[in-house]
Order: sequence, then structure tokens, then C-alpha cells
Amino acid sequence: MKYALVTGGSRGIGRAICLKLAEMGYHILINYQSNNTEAEATLQQIREQGSDGELMKFDVTDAAATHAALNGWMEQHPDTYIEVLVNNAGIRRDNLMLWMEQEEWSRVLDISLNGFFNVTQPLLKNMLVKRFGRIINIVSLSGIKGMPGQTNYSAAKGGIIAATKALAQEVAKKHVTVNAIAPGFIRTDMTDGIDENEWKKHIPAGRFGEPGEVAALVGFLASGQASYITGEVISINGGLYT
Repeated sequence: MKYALVTGGSRGIGRAICLKLAEMGYHILINYQSNNTEAEATLQQIREQGSDGELMKFDVTDAAATHAALNGWMEQHPDTYIEVLVNNAGIRRDNLMLWMEQEEWSRVLDISLNGFFNVTQPLLKNMLVKRFGRIINIVSLSGIKGMPGQTNYSAAKGGIIAATKALAQEVAKKHVTVNAIAPGFIRTDMTDGIDENEWKKHIPAGRFGEPGEVAALVGFLASGQASYITGEVISINGGLYT
């Protein structure tokens, strides 16, 4: 059995990624922090399409809790390993820098940057030993272009982009790839407060993207067909920024 872990996998883009990887034959480990109802709904959808998975509830910013959950899983599965990791967990706390609170800055960076390290580092050794792994980081247009009101979010995603490029060079010889996907405006809970009719005027494709379109790209990068792609940041934004 092949295993994939998706952080922030209970809804939105994370849920779509879970469903796509399950369709590809992976047993899905659905990480989430608090929303039991949505996490259970994701697991149910995976099972309805004939696949399976399990819930892994922990806060990626809590290093001790993250390590306990991952090490516990690895001890229970000594003959296999998590070969695909999708670092999707993240939040927005938009505000102009002038008015930004310390918590708005720290929490956004903590989830994206520390969460990336806390989850990725413990899983890396087995990928290298087994000589196969896929690490896919969900970043953002904001991390490439920068967006006003998102200094914290842009810094967090920009940091992950830099980490993606560096880690890719460390592990490429062991057939482990590390890539990032930078969505633009995708129709999820995170874009609920954005005026879609106004913003789509600025998007050459004339619409917001769908979570399944991001998930399809994750599926490709997780596949053997993408074995020569590493250290890349691939935008999926309808032509809004190239």
C-alpha cells in the first residue's frame, strides 16, 4: 500500500488533493487541526470513490505533537513509509502592515514555515532511504508577486518557495523531488470574502480556478512522469501573473 499525507486536508484545495491522490491509489493520511466534521466528510468522500484513508489530527505548528503523531504512525507501519507529502496547511490574516498585529504576523508564518519544517523533516529520511519521494508545497501567487494587505502571507509563501528550491537540491540524487504550486484565485473558503465578479475582470481566463484543477497538478507532480521536475514553482492562476 502506498501512503500520502496532506496537511490541511479537511476542506478546500486540501480536500481536492486528498481525493485526487486517493484516485491514484494512495491511502490518504488527512491532517487537520480542529474541524472534525469537515475531516470526516473528506474521509467519507474518499471511501465513496472506492479508496481509503485515515485522520491525523494535530497542529503542524506544535513540533512535539507533530513528531508524536508522525513517529507513532511510522512505528505502527515499520515496513512502509509516507512517499508523498503535500504541505497545504495555511491561513490568511490580511491586514496592512501599518495596522498588523503581532499575532497576525506570527500565526501566518508559524503555520506555513514552521509547519513545513515540522512535518517534512521527520518524513525525509525514509524517502531518502527508499530512494523515492514527492514533496509538494502549496504556496500562492502572493509569494511570487506580493500582494498589498498580505505582507505576512506573502512572506510566508515566499519563504516556502525559497525552501523548496534549496531542499530540492539537497535530495535530488536520491530521487526525491520537491516542488511548489502557486495558485491564484481558487474558489474555496479562503476566497469567500473576495469579490469574484470584480477580480475576474483582471484574470485573462475570466474566472476563478477550481480546487480540482490544483489537485490535478498535484497528481501529476506526485507521479513517476514528473521525476525530472524538481525545485520548480508552477503557477496556476488563469494568466493573472506570469
